[in-house]
Amino acid sequence: MSDLHDICALNDIPDNQAKGLSLDLESGMFEFFVIRKNGNVYGYINRCPHTGVNLDWTPDQFLNNTGDLIQCSTHGAQFRIKDGCCIAGPCAGDHLRAVDVVSENGRIKLIL
Repeated sequence: MSDLHDICALNDIPDNQAKGLSLDLESGMFEFFVIRKNGNVYGYINRCPHTGVNLDWTPDQFLNNTGDLIQCSTHGAQFRIKDGCCIAGPCAGDHLRAVDVVSENGRIKLIL
C-alpha cells in the first residue's frame, strides 16, 4: 500500500524552478527534489548516479543556467527533466531515480 505525503504548496516552487526537500522516515532522511516545469511536476532522489553526491551545491540549485536541464554541481553531468536521463557528462546513459509526485488541489504530494 502506498503512502501519500503532503510536501509543499505548488506555489512554493515557481514554474521552471526546483526545490530540494527531505522527509524524515523510519528508515532515515529521504532527500529528493521537485521541479515545476510548464505546469508539470517531476521528482527525483537528490543523488547523482556517477558518485552518489547530492546534485545541488547551493540549496535548490538543481537546474542549469537556462533552466532546461538538471545539472550535477560536482561534475556537471546534465539530465533531462522529463525522464532523468543523463545526456552529458561522466554518467551519460544513466538515469536519476525518479520519485512519484503529483500536484493536487494546489499541493505537491509524494507517493511512497
